[in-house]
Amino acid sequence: MSLDRSVLLFAGVMTLLSVMLTAFVSTYFIWFTMFIGANLIQSSFTGFCPAASVFRALGIKKGCAFE
Repeated sequence: MSLDRSVLLFAGVMTLLSVMLTAFVSTYFIWFTMFIGANLIQSSFTGFCPAASVFRALGIKKGCAFE
């Protein structure tokens, strides 16, 4: 799995997890969902993605989006 797909998978899983936590645990988890969305937006403008940095350090091969 490439770095691009790993980041997309991670973002999707974290978004779904945060929505489920908001629905079933506490409405304050909406802040976690908002943080994920804000991070995706800043990543699209700056090209910097913290998750991509972590996955790259773990040895996941590069894709074409996060170089």
